[in-house]
Amino acid sequence: MTSSPAQSAPVTLTSSGGPHLFAQADELRAAGPAVLVRMPDDVIAWAVTRGDVIKRLATHPHVSKDARTSWPSHFPGSIPWLYAWVDVVSMFTSDGDDHKRLRQLVSRAFTPGRVEAMRPVLEAIVTDLLDTLAAQDRSMPLDLRTHFSYRVPTRLICDLFGVPDDQRPEMLRVIDSVLATDVTAQEAETTKHDLYRAMQTLVDIKRDSPGEDMTSLLLAAHEQDGDRLSHIELISTLILMIGAGSETAVALINAAVRELLTHPEQLAAVLAEPARWRDVIEESLRLHPPIMYMPLRYAAQDIDLGEGVVIKEGEAIIVGFGAHGRDPGTHQDPGAFLIDRQTKEHMAFGHGIHHCLGAPLARLEAEIALPALFARFPRLALATAPEDLQPQRSFIGTDVTALPVVLNSEA
Repeated sequence: MTSSPAQSAPVTLTSSGGPHLFAQADELRAAGPAVLVRMPDDVIAWAVTRGDVIKRLATHPHVSKDARTSWPSHFPGSIPWLYAWVDVVSMFTSDGDDHKRLRQLVSRAFTPGRVEAMRPVLEAIVTDLLDTLAAQDRSMPLDLRTHFSYRVPTRLICDLFGVPDDQRPEMLRVIDSVLATDVTAQEAETTKHDLYRAMQTLVDIKRDSPGEDMTSLLLAAHEQDGDRLSHIELISTLILMIGAGSETAVALINAAVRELLTHPEQLAAVLAEPARWRDVIEESLRLHPPIMYMPLRYAAQDIDLGEGVVIKEGEAIIVGFGAHGRDPGTHQDPGAFLIDRQTKEHMAFGHGIHHCLGAPLARLEAEIALPALFARFPRLALATAPEDLQPQRSFIGTDVTALPVVLNSEA
């Protein structure tokens, strides 16, 4: 259990997700530049939800991502739900030269040219999934998340990392579990164990049967030079890349679909002018950022934020990247979905040197999936009221658990 920073009555960070999460972020923003919050297992951190403060801390020279050197009250492995966010050793949890070294190992797979080269692969995946949907009873409700938006990015990322077909259900199950923050200690411990086991199984498979996939390439780097990529760094990088490469785009596609279906005039505008799909994507990312709070960062020295708030050296920080795009100081009418919004500034993919490496790929996935979906099913409609959609039980992810639709609505 971690010790608390010296301030009384931290606010319990909600795991109710969705509207509750954004409403609480508004309250935290109004309360100060940073507010102490309590998370599962009595983890205490400074929550940051103001856009200008988020930018400042994301690039601050005295803010670290490395718990091993900068969070002295934490013992690695002691808090199971934080394992994939804190205890792994990847570019996500490293600073300086280590961050640069680990990022370089995977960045070549996400250059603009490599991402664009995935377009025909993505188009084939989307077409196949839409063909399968077209064979369903188009008048009956079905879960678009399960049958389409979830499968587009997960199939691609599993292909990219060479995950065998028979391992994919378990791999994706444990990756999905990482986002849950409303879990028991035993559930979190099980997820931690299963996550490591899934990645180790993939490594063992690729050691026996290497291919032209990212896992095989990372494994080769590890076996050729353990100092360049250690075993724990290999496992941790797989956790990071397979997780980030799937969850973000799923939430993005779901958010865009439900907003367009509840704003038919904006859907008509983008259908009339297809170049505007990028406006849809950026406004969806602003209003429904796939990740709300990103655990964790740490103060390497005291940081005075003003208004009487000083984050002391060694204290944890949880940055509300998803709160930036909803900050009234950044946008007028921030709660409205408006593809005509002149600026759609957001930090859905982070900010600074830890900006998400896979952001261009997530955008490409939405750019291909969304127009194809609405072209194939022009009478697509939600099968439930938007307010009845169930959010993830998480303060990390913001996606819905299901997206019921009718493919051929008579309405």
